[in-house]
Amino acid sequence: MERSKVRKKPKLKNPYLICAWPGMGEVAFKAARYLIEKLKAEEFAEFLPHDFFYFTASVIQNGILSIPELPYGKFYYWKNPRAKRGGKCEGVDLVIFLSNAQPDLSKAQDYCREIIHAAKNLNVNKVATFASMPQAIDHNQSPAVWFAGTTQQLNNDLKKYGLNLLSEGQISGMNGLFLGMAKKEGLGGFCLLGEIPLYTIQIENPRASYAVLNAMGRILNIEIDFSGLIEQAQVMEEEINKLLDYLKLDSTVGPIGEEDIEKIKKSLTQLTKLPASIKEKIDQLFLAAQSDITKANELKVELDKWNVYKEYEDRFLDLFKKRKDSSN
Repeated sequence: MERSKVRKKPKLKNPYLICAWPGMGEVAFKAARYLIEKLKAEEFAEFLPHDFFYFTASVIQNGILSIPELPYGKFYYWKNPRAKRGGKCEGVDLVIFLSNAQPDLSKAQDYCREIIHAAKNLNVNKVATFASMPQAIDHNQSPAVWFAGTTQQLNNDLKKYGLNLLSEGQISGMNGLFLGMAKKEGLGGFCLLGEIPLYTIQIENPRASYAVLNAMGRILNIEIDFSGLIEQAQVMEEEINKLLDYLKLDSTVGPIGEEDIEKIKKSLTQLTKLPASIKEKIDQLFLAAQSDITKANELKVELDKWNVYKEYEDRFLDLFKKRKDSSN
């Protein structure tokens, strides 16, 4: 079965590839989708989802049950007016890959390979991803942008833009995996991580999306109209302020404490929902843990990261109960 559908192969000058999918704060997905809209980037290819995703449930709308559509993964291109087709190159073209879900864990490496293969066919030699970085900051602060590159030279170049180097730790999920595999295939790359408050990981954060996209624009010397993202960030800040007022919390007198953070998390959890891709990832980790209990630790980390352990607690504890029953 074919894995992709290519409508045309654009001729590009010194192209960069930007990849994005859903995650905490929807930072990457929102930033890439906004970039596509503002640059009027043109879709030219897509992945066929059947090799990378599968149905896990039905949906009900207006009382009618049906199977939902599988997630999409689409390629877009933008030709930079400053990237001369002949002679000296003064700018770069862009290829943007946008998916509305992260693939099943068992298919993640294949998914990355397909993207890298497509990138190489377009003569891409540098790739970039966006991500979020939960920090002990308030929602009305301007988020810092962190970065991690695949080479020391890239890191040195990125430092010139006033970004913070992530010198230790890890980048989880597709953002980290994709860049690691791209490096093995000879592509240079980096991830830009926008800070988000610890208590807002389950809701969109257009302020962080603006921060990473603004940094990317400066790196690539591309002008982007950010007015829409800035307006969305203001609306979101107002909504969170209303919640803080309702909870009788004041973030203007100093950083919000741990007790208050937990209170806000609980309230936001009641008002928002997990991205579909994260729910699917959690379901897959539960399936993996049923056959290999050592996977339970990875599952617990994921549940804690999204502050939903209480929601899944009974199901999580059943993993150990069933294991105990089977050993008797």
